[in-house]
Amino acid sequence: MDPSDTRPQFGNRFLENVDEVFKHNAWDNVEWDEEQEKAAQEKVEKNSIVTFTEDRLKDLEKNADKHWDAFYDIHQNRFFKDRHWLFTEFPELAPDNTSAPERVYPDNTCAVKPDTSNKSKRFIFEIGCGVGNTIFPILQYSLDPNLFVYGCDFSSKAIEIMQQNELYDTKRCNVFVLDATVPNWEVPFEENSIDIIVLIFVLSAIDPVKMPGLIGNIYKYLKPGGLVVFRDYGKYDLAQLRFKKGRCISDNFYARGDNTKVYFFTQEEIRSLFKSSGFVEEQNLIDRRLQVNRGKMLTMYRVWIQGKYRKPM
Repeated sequence: MDPSDTRPQFGNRFLENVDEVFKHNAWDNVEWDEEQEKAAQEKVEKNSIVTFTEDRLKDLEKNADKHWDAFYDIHQNRFFKDRHWLFTEFPELAPDNTSAPERVYPDNTCAVKPDTSNKSKRFIFEIGCGVGNTIFPILQYSLDPNLFVYGCDFSSKAIEIMQQNELYDTKRCNVFVLDATVPNWEVPFEENSIDIIVLIFVLSAIDPVKMPGLIGNIYKYLKPGGLVVFRDYGKYDLAQLRFKKGRCISDNFYARGDNTKVYFFTQEEIRSLFKSSGFVEEQNLIDRRLQVNRGKMLTMYRVWIQGKYRKPM
């Protein structure tokens, strides 16, 4: 479930004086000390003691599509916010958009606007598109007539909701139901044909055993030189620390109360997943953000992993 922030200052607000923590709703690139890291580790060890039975795990896997359908039945298109922050993090998605601010990281790495001089047809494919919170902003921000966006989701209900949205334009996008964990994809495009594949808070919903197969198929359908943009939950994120005993499936893998599943990654795991399939790493960073509830005077530490991986020419 996507917790990402949509404020225009995304990526450029740093907490230099702890006494000012409640001055804003969020702070970027917040460093953890050893004490905080140890406390997080202890919480995870505590909530990982009790795991699911084999029968319960089989039921979760067998009915995974039904659990996501139920989620979208309840929330429709109201749960997630449109991801306008995407173009700060991944300007490649809308290279003709000049309004997004540049993202600043502690190591001084930042996104570079891609070359748009080549006006050939360009294809983006989002896996786990949900109800369109990524695809619709891409179509809104990019006016490129040569851009076409594909999207798939495990949930037929999510696809149905998206197709009923007034922003859904079949001349510019096509979304369909797909279980992206199956070995052979039935998709409306050829292998080696996609310029960018988008994985935003979706890989975490998949059983870790199935992740390598998914990454292998992504490699297959990307053009030589094509790019994967990735963002997902990092280990010790607030969502992981909040789990109670009895929700743990395996290390860093949990079932929520609504029976959808979530995994929490390390940078090393992401690097290994993509590089073992042949990808070249262009970005792999940990994004620590401090979100603040000023009304309740609460601080919430988020941890996300972000990456860019390219298929060699």
